[in-house]
Amino acid sequence: MTAPYVFGIIPARGGSKRLPGKNLRVLGRMSLLGHAVASACEASTLDRFIVSTDSAEIADEARRHGAEVPFLRPPELATDDAAMVPVLQHAVSWLEATAGIRPDLVVTLQPASPFRTGTDIDRTVRKLLETGADSAQTVTEAAYHPFFMSALDGDRAIPLFPDGHKFVRRQDAPPVYQPSGAVYVTRYHVLMKQGRVLGEDNRAVVTGFEASVNIDTEWDFLLAQLILREGRAAVPPARQ
Repeated sequence: MTAPYVFGIIPARGGSKRLPGKNLRVLGRMSLLGHAVASACEASTLDRFIVSTDSAEIADEARRHGAEVPFLRPPELATDDAAMVPVLQHAVSWLEATAGIRPDLVVTLQPASPFRTGTDIDRTVRKLLETGADSAQTVTEAAYHPFFMSALDGDRAIPLFPDGHKFVRRQDAPPVYQPSGAVYVTRYHVLMKQGRVLGEDNRAVVTGFEASVNIDTEWDFLLAQLILREGRAAVPPARQ
């Protein structure tokens, strides 16, 4: 049986409203983009990976870390409203058009997850292959259980789960998980034909708190700095 072709994509847009210049922010020994490239280099399951960006500065930073940046994204895929699926489809279409390769699996590696490792990538790819699923992703246990959450109708708190009152203590409720954002693996037909990152049969790889830090705000970045400073991030020394 022919081994599947696994294509990695690091989407790194130049603009970021909530944390300006996010992808180039330095954490430890390298930028967030550098951490993403390093994790891709650490993985053994990727046949090829590229950085998709609209920014010449990000492209230069990616190449400095050894990544391939074969194009700059068209303007319509670089706006604040641009969705992830068209960005990924654009990169896959480029691979098909220029290399004549249709990847079996597409791996999305966002720079906002600096403590992702090559092992995390490989575990998620293998989870999909071993289960025959449509997609796989990294998840982490939710920080707050949705059974205890409410929506607001004016100032009236409306429980999301009317039966949630049955669980007085969080530890009594069944564990629930949220996406960590670190690794997404998608079959070609799910991305290109269905226009989805997560298919109907989606499998999970559970990671710990530190590996699941996702940087979207200044507070997230400060937390990542603390984790790194305290030696809690399981990344190679060259990235600390």
